[in-house]
Amino acid sequence: MWKRSAEMEKNPNHLLYIQTLRRMSPEERLLKAFELSDFSKSLFLHGLHRRFPRLPEDAIRKIYLTRLKRCHNRNY
Repeated sequence: MWKRSAEMEKNPNHLLYIQTLRRMSPEERLLKAFELSDFSKSLFLHGLHRRFPRLPEDAIRKIYLTRLKRCHNRNY
């Protein structure tokens, strides 16, 4: 069982988020994880397009893949 931290107390939506996750089936949680992963990657790609507006698509894609590779599993 998880314990409420001071950080959770500051964010009232966190408890709602946890309750929502608990109501989801394992399949729904997995699909949500994939959806969030795709969304974060699309935001990252959009940010690269805004940062380098004059670069062609293949150059943007190369930067994108290089940076993804660099940060992959860095938190382990």
